[in-house]
Amino acid sequence: MSVMDKLKQMLRGHEDKAGQGIDKAGDFVDEKTQGKYSSQVDTAQDKLKDQLGRDQQPPQA
Repeated sequence: MSVMDKLKQMLRGHEDKAGQGIDKAGDFVDEKTQGKYSSQVDTAQDKLKDQLGRDQQPPQA
């Protein structure tokens, strides 16, 4: 079992809190870098949210 699988399993049912944590971490990085890497941080936030939330979405027909 990969690390991402373990994280997904631990966060199941708490996706909203995980998303808030990702946003907070990104805001912290933006603050410390004075927004120098804000586009990269935003991309990383989106990808991480996608990775963590992928299993919770129902498959599309």
